[in-house]
Amino acid sequence: MFNIIDTAASGASVHRKWLDAVSDNMANINNATSTSSDAFQERFVVAKELPTHNGTVVSEIKSGDTTGRIVYEPTNPLADAQGYVKYPDINLSDQMGYLIMAQRGYQANIAVVERATNAYQAALQLGKNA
Repeated sequence: MFNIIDTAASGASVHRKWLDAVSDNMANINNATSTSSDAFQERFVVAKELPTHNGTVVSEIKSGDTTGRIVYEPTNPLADAQGYVKYPDINLSDQMGYLIMAQRGYQANIAVVERATNAYQAALQLGKNA
């Protein structure tokens, strides 16, 4: 029973980190920088299976490209002499899809933890009543 809780809890933890990365990406999608600076780097969560049981863990958080996309905005205070600024090259549609997947994965893992906990508590009650 405890293996079920451990496995689901590790899955929830990975999905929570994924939610954090996606929210960082979405929060910084419109951050302009000068063309001489690096653009915000998109964050990617990499998970791996734990060798000791059927759980997962975040093995690393990878960063995307700093190149970004160059946009002509001569009125932007960060614009270079030619009127260009740099934005992160992050696709909002992709991020929304990742957000939905991470959220549903998190919810599913939390539901497993709650159901396993309830089953364990019910088993304890049976032992008390016997």
